Amino acid sequence: MSKQKTAELRKSVSPYEKADMKASIKQMINTIPPFFILWFLAYQSLEISYLLTLGLGIIAAGFVVRIFIIFHDCCHGSFFKNKKLNNVVGTLSGIVTMFPYEKWKREHSIHHATSGNLDKRGTGDIWVMTVEEYKEASWKERLSYRMYRNPLVMFGLGPIYLFLVTNRFNRKDARKKERKNTYVTNISIVALYTAMILLVGWEAFLLVHAPIMFISGFLGIWLFYVQHQFEDSYFEDESEWDYVKAAVDGSSFYKLPRVLQWVTGNIGYHHVHHLSPRVPNYHLEKAHESTPPLQQATTITMRSSLASIKFRLYDESRKTFVSFNEVKQQIKKEKMSIELRRMQTKSE
Repeated sequence: MSKQKTAELRKSVSPYEKADMKASIKQMINTIPPFFILWFLAYQSLEISYLLTLGLGIIAAGFVVRIFIIFHDCCHGSFFKNKKLNNVVGTLSGIVTMFPYEKWKREHSIHHATSGNLDKRGTGDIWVMTVEEYKEASWKERLSYRMYRNPLVMFGLGPIYLFLVTNRFNRKDARKKERKNTYVTNISIVALYTAMILLVGWEAFLLVHAPIMFISGFLGIWLFYVQHQFEDSYFEDESEWDYVKAAVDGSSFYKLPRVLQWVTGNIGYHHVHHLSPRVPNYHLEKAHESTPPLQQATTITMRSSLASIKFRLYDESRKTFVSFNEVKQQIKKEKMSIELRRMQTKSE
């Protein structure tokens, strides 16, 4: 893609970068109160059936994801025009979703600035090893990576680790503002949960809230995973890396059923979001529909997205994700080839 076309593509979405106060407030109204209502109904349903509680919890978890999208937009400064309003709503929604606003905002901005860059991996993204890195890694590194990429670990233990460890501690290089915000978020979560436990009891609180947060965490990690882990996703070395290509070719268009698209705040239009993080979630679909080049982004559906689970390593030579089994077979062939050459040399 030429620089001229790159500039034109970014310019084409600029009209959608403006926050709409009415749309933002409307989204807050149809997202935050319903979550608390669903939480209360789930608590009340404990006297009827825990299956009903879990059913309501699943729906409530969807609204936690939607609250996170508000948090996410505030981190990009796109939910409101006013910076302070973004910071306040972002911090409050971060308390509800258990995400420290300033810490996540910095890490996520790094993710946007380095997505698909093989030389700048490691902050705010899914751990990806290339085939060559995996081959050269020690058995301990391979084991760690295989465990990390195991679906049971990533989507099962992942939400627990994210909420209780990753989001609770600052990075060593965190600035004072970031550290303070994390402390405030942690203290607020403890105060809120303490008040709720005193109100409904610790057993009822855990029975209702734990499944809601776990399911929302699972959904969040899954969405983030499939948006960048698809077969022909974009990865390049620093010298070849291009921001627009990384956005359009390295982020998928996750085509979801209308209800799920609403629940996830249009984040399926991830290629649009990476091209221009300033576009509020409620304008992403319009930006996609009005920009033909963006409609050529890799489209995945709920069914096709399941295939991404087998994508574990990135093959730089083929520009595609491959499975552990494919690499295992490749290593076996290489060993056989080396052994064959050794035997031939010996016989000569």
